[in-house]
Amino acid sequence: MVKAIVGANWGDEGKGKITDVLANDSDIVIRFQGGANAGHTIVNEYGKFALHQLPSGVFHQNITNIIGNGVAFSVENFVKEIADLESRGVPKPKIIISDRAQIVMPYHVAFDCYEEERLGKNSFGSTKSGIAPFYSDKYSKIGFQINELYDDPDSLREKIKHALGIKNAILKNLYNKPEITEEEVFDKLMEYKEALAPYVGDTFEFIHNALKDGKNILLEGQLGSLKDTDFGIYPMVTSSNTIAGYGAVGAGIPPYEIKEVITVVKAYSSAVGAGEFVSEIFGEEADELRRRGGDGGEFGATTGRPRRMGWLDLVATRYGCKVQGATQVAFTVLDVLGYLDEIPVCVGYELDGEVIDYFPSTTKLKRCKPILKKLKGWKCSISGIKEYDKLPKECRDYIEFAEEQIGVPIKIVSNGPSRNDIIYR
Repeated sequence: MVKAIVGANWGDEGKGKITDVLANDSDIVIRFQGGANAGHTIVNEYGKFALHQLPSGVFHQNITNIIGNGVAFSVENFVKEIADLESRGVPKPKIIISDRAQIVMPYHVAFDCYEEERLGKNSFGSTKSGIAPFYSDKYSKIGFQINELYDDPDSLREKIKHALGIKNAILKNLYNKPEITEEEVFDKLMEYKEALAPYVGDTFEFIHNALKDGKNILLEGQLGSLKDTDFGIYPMVTSSNTIAGYGAVGAGIPPYEIKEVITVVKAYSSAVGAGEFVSEIFGEEADELRRRGGDGGEFGATTGRPRRMGWLDLVATRYGCKVQGATQVAFTVLDVLGYLDEIPVCVGYELDGEVIDYFPSTTKLKRCKPILKKLKGWKCSISGIKEYDKLPKECRDYIEFAEEQIGVPIKIVSNGPSRNDIIYR
């Protein structure tokens, strides 16, 4: 059986923890899109980890972790993450990297930085991880699939020459930066070839055999619906499709095999980077929520940047769950809100004087103002509670109001950072 775990909003919803928790009943965890430009934070008996590319099943010895063909794969980041796990006492995980995955090159990272520098105040708030230049090259067919590293060196050199003809023209004429030599790119690819040799495999056949054998598979996505390149707050989005439907492409499985879509929703809102954020709050109100939030403050797991903060946006969340095709919701970081007398939630938008309950395209979204409803807070800690009925009534009211507005059952409630802080309904 295949389940997908994806985000409903801007990312940072707590997908890593939910994947880590549900991995107990899984045989395979597959990361199916995105790159090292976002992190999944996991707290377990080994400590606190921010995984950027590794699937969130790496802490379970019974699991095969797969980096799928849809991933923007950074070799440097992968090597660093593996070393970090081993240095902190985590047993070496079983990992297979798709030989069809493409590589984020050092010049992708450089081009990302150069473009943000060129755009200045109009920049996209990129993490400068090379993701947009990577995907641009992938669809321009000048990217490098991992399998090409193990092919004829002359063919590889010919492709490098072709790619650099384009890259160097841009470096020289647009960015006024030093050109790249064919030899340095070839040497770097040979370094990657050696580093990846123990991990690379044909994940397509492996996964299809697992499906035939009835294995339990988790698909793990990065970011959330509102950062999807098609359905998100374009153009302030990521460069890949962040939705469960892309899991079929990014992992290489038939779409009809995805039986459940667990969409993760944060009990309040946060976002890293630029873009429309209707329920955003500012000043002391935002600082207090940011300080208390997450598992040690709301700061980007990849960038360390302070996250933008806001109240739970039920309009955006309802839309995000529809985009994902959610069959159930995991509601996270609920424990953070215990300090509030009243908890505002966004239940609608005002657009040009009209009240709407749907999530519009970006040109209209930028004119929207939030319509807030205040719910009574529970004013106590809910950490350590394991049964739903033991939660304070006001807390249950908050969950059930959100559930009614979203229109998808909330089956999992997270009330703390560790994998044990979980309530099933």
